[in-house]
Amino acid sequence: MKRKRLDRDAWWIHNKMKFPRYYQLRVDIEGFNGLACFLQSIDGPTHYWNLPIAGKVAIIGEGMSWLQLIPDGKKRVMTAKYLPDDSISIWYVDIIENIEYDEDGVAVFIDKYLDVVFTPQGDVIIDDRDELDEAFHSGELSKEQYDSALMECDLIIEESCLDIAQTTVLCNKIFSYVNDKIKGRS
Repeated sequence: MKRKRLDRDAWWIHNKMKFPRYYQLRVDIEGFNGLACFLQSIDGPTHYWNLPIAGKVAIIGEGMSWLQLIPDGKKRVMTAKYLPDDSISIWYVDIIENIEYDEDGVAVFIDKYLDVVFTPQGDVIIDDRDELDEAFHSGELSKEQYDSALMECDLIIEESCLDIAQTTVLCNKIFSYVNDKIKGRS
């Protein structure tokens, strides 16, 4: 399984993007308890994915923000990718084994390969199932870890994808809360 820092240091170096602003904080509000990590991109070209329903969707670019949420008791990192106008472009959910912290205090997740991607327009895509299957067949994942990833995938779809409006409201509430906290630190 891969270790991924929530400041996405390797990701933005690889893709020549800059996330110079990274914030990590505990959030306990109605509807969400867990860790929130916030990345702001100040420059770089916009990258897009083409999806069946939404069409051309921005995933990163100048002025975009990523709100990464790790709810207590769940095995996921949900990233809501915000456009410069503060609307959500897409969600990308990593299914994880657990969370750790590096020596510098940055949260790190242990990725279990399987991901769920969804959009406000109604796309729902299960991604990297082949990587999950390969990790299981090679012995990297136990049967319990494999089954746990599949169950978490089903829960993500049930809890987040069936009512996109509710998911949007919750993410926007957390987005506002985090932004208020960040401004309070200045």
